[in-house]
Amino acid sequence: MKKTYPILIFILALLVYACNTKNDRAKASGSLATKASYLGQKPPGIVPKPFAPGIIVKKNWEYGGSFTPNLKEFYFIREVGEIEENKKMEFVVFQCKNNQWQESVISPRVGQPFISPDGKTMHLGRRYKERTDTGWSELKKLDSSFQEIQIMRLTASSKGTYVFDEIGMPNGDGVIRYSRLIDGKREKPKPFGKEINTGKMNAHPFIAPDESYLLWDGKRESGYGNSDIYISFKQQDGSWGDAINLGETINTEAWEASASVTPDGKYLFFNRNMGKTKASDKYDNVDIFWVDAQIIETLRVKHNFTKQSDSPTP
Repeated sequence: MKKTYPILIFILALLVYACNTKNDRAKASGSLATKASYLGQKPPGIVPKPFAPGIIVKKNWEYGGSFTPNLKEFYFIREVGEIEENKKMEFVVFQCKNNQWQESVISPRVGQPFISPDGKTMHLGRRYKERTDTGWSELKKLDSSFQEIQIMRLTASSKGTYVFDEIGMPNGDGVIRYSRLIDGKREKPKPFGKEINTGKMNAHPFIAPDESYLLWDGKRESGYGNSDIYISFKQQDGSWGDAINLGETINTEAWEASASVTPDGKYLFFNRNMGKTKASDKYDNVDIFWVDAQIIETLRVKHNFTKQSDSPTP
């Protein structure tokens, strides 16, 4: 029996070497070996954390992350380059293939990505791509009623309602608008009421798949500094409740923006300016953060909102 120990030790050493070699090869080829969701990251609690430090969050800025419904693809925009004059923006995807997360640069920046709840459409502001058997289609344009509007971010509900920002308006830098599908036809975009469109700026909206709440960022006198993230819950009569600031755990004196909830409803993703001039409009180092989405249900209960998503968007 004693003679078997050296053999077992030798076999274990080979296995360890093989695993390390596989991981080294994965890193060298731009992929991360893992079977876990969310790029193998430890889930956050009620305090926001940078998402995937060293993988997604790096020295420069990263912006606008969006997962596909199966959580196997993560799209975002990042800045690359060390010298200011040579910096550029890239549209990037991390895909989980054969239990490994692999990084690919799709193109230069084309717009803030959002994947529709059914996974069939990638919205990029006024443009979009459709999922095909071989990947994504070429860029397409929304109809003419959207081409006259400067859109930074457009998101969609499971019912097909579009919610988006319109920037550069005379009454402020940003108005949140919506457009519903009614009997298969898309209505002309309309602005939300004063519950949402109040303050100096409103932008980067996210409509819940069931339309029970709306997230966006804006500048208000009652805020914490720069842009803060707000939420409005749909009420039983179909109207929207007053804007609720997500609070000091999420919002700081810095610019917080572009909030969204992952397709499984578990995590809230958003962006924060981590640059030296936090309270200014200079975005030298924007990072992607994530936090437990329980904060939404906590606010719903605290403000006595009953979950209601059957009424049409006003």
